[in-house]
Amino acid sequence: MTAWTPPSGAPAGAAPVNVASAEATTPLPAWVSELADDLAVGLRDLVVPHLGRAAARALAGRAVGGDTTFAVDEAAEAFAAHFLSTRGRPVAVYSEDRGYQEWHGPAEYVLIVDPIDGTRPALAGFEAACVSIAVAPMVERPTMADVVYGVIVEIKEGGVFRATRGLGVDIRTGACQRLTPAISVNADLSRLFWTIGFRGRPAVELVAVLGGLIDRSSVDGAVFDIGSATYSMTRLLTGQLDAYVDVGPLMIERAPWVEARFREVGKGHVLNNSPYDVAASTLMLREAGCVVTDAAGRSLDDRPLLGSDVHYQMSVVASANADLHEAVLAEVAAGLRAFSGPAVGRS
Repeated sequence: MTAWTPPSGAPAGAAPVNVASAEATTPLPAWVSELADDLAVGLRDLVVPHLGRAAARALAGRAVGGDTTFAVDEAAEAFAAHFLSTRGRPVAVYSEDRGYQEWHGPAEYVLIVDPIDGTRPALAGFEAACVSIAVAPMVERPTMADVVYGVIVEIKEGGVFRATRGLGVDIRTGACQRLTPAISVNADLSRLFWTIGFRGRPAVELVAVLGGLIDRSSVDGAVFDIGSATYSMTRLLTGQLDAYVDVGPLMIERAPWVEARFREVGKGHVLNNSPYDVAASTLMLREAGCVVTDAAGRSLDDRPLLGSDVHYQMSVVASANADLHEAVLAEVAAGLRAFSGPAVGRS
């Protein structure tokens, strides 16, 4: 096995539901998707007994991106490393806590793995925790556009989401019942059901940007902090939510002074969504006809996959439909314009 941490410097429309996108893709070898599926199910089986258990909350260190590693995270990372090292397949992996690892010669594919997306909900025994695995061919600098396969498994309920680029999305319940994506047609912000990326973000500054959207939707709609980008984004596929909004990296881009507040809250680190948080779910939503961009409306396609520090993190707005997406982006833009300096909301 070899290990490598990527350098800190960053490299420089929707399809109908259940219809394959027009992008051409090289057929994925069956062993690759089977490997990802088996790893996802194995991780889920490992974590289920730890749901809601106090012992799982023990602190085990810091992930390569700076987030807290809990005892259950360390157990899941160790399982993933052992699983892949014993399968004899030429793959690399980039995972949340251990970064880049490679086994069995030059890698043909790389797995971008979040063994538990939603560790904190899992520790509380809640449903909002998933295993998330995205797969891309191993090229020199893989990007979000290179993701060709994704599998997400709900840890508590056992539901499985799979997508192959160009072939649509497949959803199964924990009882293996196949579900058709149920994509919301709502475009009214006052009726918006949405989730917000909150962990590690400075609360006063975040609400200064998103307060308008929160106020518009808090009575006839609803806003939630679920604690998992993957769980939140896949709820757009089930029709439970209309949108997912994480503006953290764009706040830093537009107002660089706020990075100090992110580091204050993140115990010295900037904690926003990294590629492993959203790579698989982004592929799935786009295959199902949803719209996913950064919070400024820019494509995520050229964002690098292998990294987790501030240079690799990305803002995300995921919406059920294009009209809603435009409305959410406009509200975010208005909030950012009003977000003028470090005195915002502070005495």
